[in-house]
Amino acid sequence: MADKYTLEAQPRTITGKKVSQLRRQGLVPAVVYGARVAPVHIQIPYRPLEVTLMKAGGTHLIDLQVDGNTLVVLAREVQRDVLRADIKHVDFFAVDESTKIRVDVPLHFINESPAVEANLGILAAGTTNLTIETLPSKLLSQIEIDLSRLANVGDALYVRDLNLGEGIQIVNDPDEMVVRVSPIATAVEEETTEEATPAEVEIISKGKAEEEEGEE
Repeated sequence: MADKYTLEAQPRTITGKKVSQLRRQGLVPAVVYGARVAPVHIQIPYRPLEVTLMKAGGTHLIDLQVDGNTLVVLAREVQRDVLRADIKHVDFFAVDESTKIRVDVPLHFINESPAVEANLGILAAGTTNLTIETLPSKLLSQIEIDLSRLANVGDALYVRDLNLGEGIQIVNDPDEMVVRVSPIATAVEEETTEEATPAEVEIISKGKAEEEEGEE
């Protein structure tokens, strides 16, 4: 189970373009929403929020303490300044600990592939994260992929090969490749082709758009 963090916040009455006043005071406007929770507008001191988000990411639960109440949340969307990368607004999703949720979890490769150690091939990763569905109490901070299972060139691991334990379901297509060992020449050709292909925009965060915040 992923660790849980604690963060203190205050109720917020300032909304819209006026939230710039909060930022000048070292506060970050945020909102909490969920299927069983009416939207709650809050403000959080910048530094504690920054530290908590660095540790929690989008896969750790946060006990958000607001006006004497505690909401169990996940950070779903973090809006940042384009130039300075300062946090401008955060969307938190309030979880129901008896209801399954979907979360994108990063992959973490462990051990070494015998084929790669022998310089027979190189690793070609198919994805950097997987989407899981589980109860909040069983959330994972990362998914470990054991590369020692890739003994030969051409060996691969697919979603269907992974077992994350009881109560944790991987939502991705079972035939999606996670990682494989490619021949060195082939891997170089694939890399060259990818460099010649226009890059696509990668969506790294999903959340509820908060239009009324109107960040400047």
